[in-house]
Amino acid sequence: MPEKRLTKEIAKQFLADEDSVGLSEFNVLVSTAAEVLSNHWGDLFLYGLKSLSDSAAKHLSQHYGFLHLDGLTELSDAAAESLGKHEWKLSLNGLTSLSDAAAYSLSKHETCLTLDGLTRLSDAAAESLSKHEGILELGGLTTLSDGPGHLALVERLSRQGGELSLGLRSLSDAVAERLIKHEGELHLPGLTSLSDAAAESLIKYDGVLSLPALTSLSDAAAETLGNYEGRWLALDGLTSLSAAAAESLSRHGGLSLDGLTSLSDAVAENLSKCEWGLSLNGLTELSDGPGHLALAETLSKDEEELPLNGLTSLSDAAAESLSKHEGSLSLEGLTSLSDAAAESLSKHKGYYLFLEGLTSLSDAAAESLSKHKGSLYLIGLTSLSEAAAESLSKHEGELHLPGLTNLSDAAAKLLLRHVEGDLSLDLDELPESAAEILRQHPSFQDDDDDDEWDEDDE
Repeated sequence: MPEKRLTKEIAKQFLADEDSVGLSEFNVLVSTAAEVLSNHWGDLFLYGLKSLSDSAAKHLSQHYGFLHLDGLTELSDAAAESLGKHEWKLSLNGLTSLSDAAAYSLSKHETCLTLDGLTRLSDAAAESLSKHEGILELGGLTTLSDGPGHLALVERLSRQGGELSLGLRSLSDAVAERLIKHEGELHLPGLTSLSDAAAESLIKYDGVLSLPALTSLSDAAAETLGNYEGRWLALDGLTSLSAAAAESLSRHGGLSLDGLTSLSDAVAENLSKCEWGLSLNGLTELSDGPGHLALAETLSKDEEELPLNGLTSLSDAAAESLSKHEGSLSLEGLTSLSDAAAESLSKHKGYYLFLEGLTSLSDAAAESLSKHKGSLYLIGLTSLSEAAAESLSKHEGELHLPGLTNLSDAAAKLLLRHVEGDLSLDLDELPESAAEILRQHPSFQDDDDDDEWDEDDE
């Protein structure tokens, strides 16, 4: 890569007009330029830098604001000593290694320090960073041992509230025992297996636990996780689940299994026993099987938004069950809908009904859906018959049809009658004559007023 130097003159130009210079474009920082930039109040985006001299680091340590240095892959001990004195957020996510001396210096940094590029630390470095008193982010760590420094670091991280993410590929019992002291959300996206002992420790965690890299789960581990005491358990990496495992996990309310695309009827039956908070957004089918219908009934009782966007096949009986859901219902994966299913979904009591994947709609289905009271999203439709337009014009609530590109003038006149809620269309994509008719709808009057105002302003 050709050298692009950030000089003193360019730094002065930046101070005079921040918008005139893109600091991230430069890969070399001249020390005198760093001295100028130290007088800047505000964020410095210097993630194009591949190296940093000790003198430049010393100047930057006096800067007031967020300091982005994510392009650095290495840092001298002297530069680390200077940056440890920086009083604002410091991002060094490009570093892949850190000496013990550098870790000691950076541990004195007192606000937010992000080192997400580090995958491992020596025990001494971990011991030093455990003394950091601000927010510490080490999301890239793949290994934490049972050494005293590593365990001290885990203790330190567990005291940090909010979201804690660690890329650990394995979890010792001692590390797990300390992690569960964290209050908030614990994400372990690198963990591909779970020992029985680690599982026993993690079930004591009281927050939100996410283990997205687990692609399989033994019945024994599932039995343990079924006793999880926290608010939410996310196992979105699982692609299959035994009936026994499903029965165990269903004991915990607040369960996300978005990676499952299909379920046997027995597994569905067992999951239907989950009392609240079951997420199956990757599921592609809900059939007429008794287990699937029991599951649909359970899902319909959730009081929150119900996203089932993976569904590409929905039986009429399952649609009838889902229609009982009283929150928002999202079925964006469906590309077709039977007339019977449409009739059922028209009874949906939640305000929002998302059917954005539908590419066609029979006249009978349109008539049924027109009875839905609330916001109806039919974004995937590109054409609409006159009969369907007449039916939908009677819909009470927002009607979203921005995908329409083919619409007769007669159908446009019928849609113009939709006055019990906003009408969302992309007029620029419609035939000119149809667009001209629909421009008279109240939903587009503000647009016309804005256009007139723009013309007068010119």
